[in-house]
Amino acid sequence: MSRPLHEKSTPDQIRQRFDADVERFSKLETGQQAAMDATLILEIVARSAACHVRPNGTVLDLGCGAGNFTLRVLGEVSPLDCVLVDLSRPMLDRAETRVKAVTLGRVQTLQSDLRSLAFAPASFDLILAGQVLHHLREEAEWETMFARFHDWLRPGGTLFVADFVAFDDPGIQALMRSRYAEHLEKFGGPEYRDKVLAYCEVEDSPRSLKYQLDLLRTVGFRDFDVLHRNALFAAYYARKTDLG
Repeated sequence: MSRPLHEKSTPDQIRQRFDADVERFSKLETGQQAAMDATLILEIVARSAACHVRPNGTVLDLGCGAGNFTLRVLGEVSPLDCVLVDLSRPMLDRAETRVKAVTLGRVQTLQSDLRSLAFAPASFDLILAGQVLHHLREEAEWETMFARFHDWLRPGGTLFVADFVAFDDPGIQALMRSRYAEHLEKFGGPEYRDKVLAYCEVEDSPRSLKYQLDLLRTVGFRDFDVLHRNALFAAYYARKTDLG
């Protein structure tokens, strides 16, 4: 049974783990190795984002880690002004160095929990959220953040999410978790599998893809779709049109 939300890791505990794991998240060629289809999702998001942002646009990268998602987008369209957000200062420092090396645009870093962020309406052409939303807890947090995404985007701006997700059906959730365990074991062996599943249990509180797509519509998005899905990992986009 999943750990209750009030027993999950605090933001500070999550930050401490990521502070010590910068090198693993700095490998653009492998993406986030614990995630299924990590490099494929990086490519899909980057190439899709290039259809929705023009040079000199402004990008917000939430939970940027070492900057992989922004770097891949910049490989498709540049220059861009980039706002990089992460809990971990060492991650931000690495992301800032890597991103500044490939864009002439402004690069700003913010060490913050995404729930504490405040931006003016219509601040961004593109919002990237890679493997970060599963750290949200109560439904009110999800609802608040999705409403903010819609508010922060300019008309025509687009949200891209790549994340660890869940299934609402318990049997299917168990099956997909088993598939993920097999993936982890093939990648790093039984010890690595157990380590990753243990911190997923402690740190993560993912919601189903259906829940997230329904929430997009609730907060005002009208143009959205799934880009990719494999077991417990998915990527989708949502574009803010003139009508929402």
